[in-house]
Amino acid sequence: MHEATRRASRTKRASARRIYHPGPPIADQASLSAGTEALRAKDPELIGRLLAIGGPPPLRRREPGFAGLAAIIVSQQVSVASASAIFGRLEMRIAPLEARRLATAADEDLRGCGLSAPKMRALRAAAEAVVEGRLDLEGLSELDAEEAHKALVAVNGVGPWTADIFLLFCLGHPDAFPAGDLALQEAAKLALALKSRPPAARLERIAERWRPWRGVAARMLWAYYRAVKTRSGMVLADGSG
Repeated sequence: MHEATRRASRTKRASARRIYHPGPPIADQASLSAGTEALRAKDPELIGRLLAIGGPPPLRRREPGFAGLAAIIVSQQVSVASASAIFGRLEMRIAPLEARRLATAADEDLRGCGLSAPKMRALRAAAEAVVEGRLDLEGLSELDAEEAHKALVAVNGVGPWTADIFLLFCLGHPDAFPAGDLALQEAAKLALALKSRPPAARLERIAERWRPWRGVAARMLWAYYRAVKTRSGMVLADGSG
C-alpha cells in the first residue's frame, strides 16, 4: 500500500463518527452490578441466559495511563496467556513502564520481550505521542468518549478496537463496545443462535438494544463465551483479559 493510500485510510478511520451514550462510569464492582441489573431489566431473557451460563461479569479495570495503553497494544490479536507473558517481560525490562522510558528503549530489549515489529512500532508511536504532548492520556477522562476515541486512533498502531478497549477498561466508559472483537462476535453468534459470526457493523446494530450499557453487555458476552467454549477447549483471543 502506498504511503498516500495509508494516510487516506487512517484519516478516514480516525474521522469515522462513533456515538457513545453517556452514563455513570463502571469504576468498581458496585457500579458494574448496577449496570448488570439495568441491562437485565432492558433485555431480561437474553441477559438472564448470559448470566446463568457466564456468571456475573468481572470488572477487569486497567491502569488508565501509559502502562494501560501499552498492555492493550500488546494484547492485540493474541491469546490472554501470550499477552500476559509478553507484558510481564516488558514491565520487567522497562521499569517503571512509562512513555519516556519506552520511547528510548533499545529495539533488542523490546524484541527480547517477545514483541513483534508492528507492536514495537505501535508502542513507540504511542510513547512518542505522550512525550510530545500529542496524546494526553490523563486528560482523556475529561473528554467526551467520541473525542477520547478520536485522540487515541490518531496514533499510529492504535485502531478502533484498541481505543474502545481503553475506553472500556481504563476509563470505565459504560457504553464503549469493541464490535470488531472476534470473541464478542462469536459470543453474539452463540447467544443469539445466528448462522454466522456477525461482522462489526451488524454487531453494532445488535448492540443498540443495550445502550447505554454496551460496555457491561460486552463483559457479559465475553464471560458467556469463555464459559461455553472452555467446555470445548477452544477460546479465541479477546479483549477481556
